[in-house]
Amino acid sequence: MNQIIKVLLVDDQSLFREGLRTLLEVQPDFQVVSEAANGEEALRLAATTQPDVALMDLRMPVMDGVTATRRLRDLFPNLRVIVLTTFDDDETVFDGLRAGAVGYLLKDVTSEKLCEAIRAASRGEYFMQPSITAKVMSEFKRMTRAPRAQMVELASELSNRELEVLRQVATGASNKEIADMLVIAEGTVKNHLTSILSKLEARDRMQAVLKAREYGII
Repeated sequence: MNQIIKVLLVDDQSLFREGLRTLLEVQPDFQVVSEAANGEEALRLAATTQPDVALMDLRMPVMDGVTATRRLRDLFPNLRVIVLTTFDDDETVFDGLRAGAVGYLLKDVTSEKLCEAIRAASRGEYFMQPSITAKVMSEFKRMTRAPRAQMVELASELSNRELEVLRQVATGASNKEIADMLVIAEGTVKNHLTSILSKLEARDRMQAVLKAREYGII
């Protein structure tokens, strides 16, 4: 029997939420546990319904999706957020991903791809439409590579264990999954992540991974 994936819908359009609920609940492994019309409602409902995955619109009243995504990731580290929006301009895309979203989809996505993205997110994997992936790759190409000496110095600051943790973070693994894989306590993983973010001068896990890849560390 498939494990049930609990889903939170966050969108200010009630008709769109109703359509999503209908679409998702015909899947045997999905359960829509709550619906929110804005980010503030999403924070309150996430605390009571404990969803695994949130589908997040970005432009909403009261609290926008970027702020809500950042707050949800801070308060509920195991909750995976997928942006589901009509906006694909570069600034919006990167704002959503920097906030901690593990997926970015446009509302014209097929039902098959949407379900695939939810299942991938529940496993801790990243999922983006090809057009969004192309934007991310284009941004990577524009980034200025650090001098070789700086790359070596930065890599030397990370311990072997921190490198192991960082490589697992790059796969999308959760803290618990990393702890199980490396046979260490989950609290130890959190300590390693705090150290990694500090050494790489990164705001969050995603930025740490991007910097590490840019510098050739992982």
